Amino acid sequence: MNYSEIYRELTRNILPFWSGSMMDMHEGGFYGRIDGNGMPHPKADKGIVLNARILWTFSAAYRVIKRMDYLDVAERAYNYIRERFIDDKYGGVYWMLNNKGEPINTKKQTYAQCFAIYGLYEFWCASGNSEAMSIAIDLFRLIEDNCRDRKNGGYFEAFSRDWGAIDDVRLSEKDANEQKSMNTHLHILEAYTGMCLSVSSHELMQAQSELIQIFTDKIVRQNGHLGLFFDEEWNIKSDDISYGHDIEASWLLYEAAEALENQELISKIAKISQKIADAAAEGIGDDGGMAYECKNGIIDYDRHWWVQAEAVAGYIIAYRNTQDRRYSTLAKRAMQYIKHNVIDFENGEWFWSLNLDGSANRIDDKAGPWKCPYHNGRMCLVAIKNHRTLKQIHEDNKLIVND
Repeated sequence: MNYSEIYRELTRNILPFWSGSMMDMHEGGFYGRIDGNGMPHPKADKGIVLNARILWTFSAAYRVIKRMDYLDVAERAYNYIRERFIDDKYGGVYWMLNNKGEPINTKKQTYAQCFAIYGLYEFWCASGNSEAMSIAIDLFRLIEDNCRDRKNGGYFEAFSRDWGAIDDVRLSEKDANEQKSMNTHLHILEAYTGMCLSVSSHELMQAQSELIQIFTDKIVRQNGHLGLFFDEEWNIKSDDISYGHDIEASWLLYEAAEALENQELISKIAKISQKIADAAAEGIGDDGGMAYECKNGIIDYDRHWWVQAEAVAGYIIAYRNTQDRRYSTLAKRAMQYIKHNVIDFENGEWFWSLNLDGSANRIDDKAGPWKCPYHNGRMCLVAIKNHRTLKQIHEDNKLIVND
């Protein structure tokens, strides 16, 4: 895939799928699920992660491409989150609603609060909606007041609706039921990074600095891979490797350091970021695709959509930061793998994954609580922003839309 193909992939395949097929015209917002064969499920439950990621993606796309229809979709997502997902009594966002927009899982997952911040901040940047920023700041304060571990550092995983303790803190059934995880901390970091660019707050800057230190001191292992699950005192509870999270963290960690505008810290994190990117490359196969994970010493070679997207974004950023052509080669190979294997040219969007035999996985969702436009949409935006100036992007949009 070259630049123009990536631009077209975003504007003609990924975003149209989500702004068209996913619209719930009866109950509001977006459907909770479209299956692997492209069939909408109007009665499916609606998750906050899906809705927050739609909000972020269309807000970010509008900021780069300036198409009003993208901002319209972002506003639809914002209104639904504000009206349905916000807990007016205890604060924070619910984990899951039914198809009619009624809460059915009211737990407060720290990960979910962060994605709400991420989407709300980006929407504020795109629209100037001050209410969105106000909600994002309220969520930040809730996280700091309720989720932060003041004794051992970091953040706990999940709470009851009223921010009390719960037994099962997992994000999903595949996760370990531990008090702290790399994944949650990565996306707190991601959410706080954006806000650091606009919000003048010592508390926010301090929280971001401590998060970065947690990654360098607790989460990044000696071999460059990330630890995945930890107990309350940061004892590692799993030796498994998630290649997609490795490469995603490599560039999100660097962006987090950049947001603090501390050159000494940026230089330090640049080296760590490169070490993580090199470790992640162990998962890249001869075909250019990246394996999913290594669990109990056994590599899962399935090619998940989000892992391929993060490989492209991560190695684009690694090349930008180092000018080492190894990384540009890895990014290009990953792009070609996506083009020839992952994109569903017939029905739109991307397949969840490719099976070991190379066939498309049509069992798992095309859209759902975890299958969202965030990873592949963001990949395209990273590629576009690192290839062209904003002026050129807008000129290209006119040509592509009108051709």
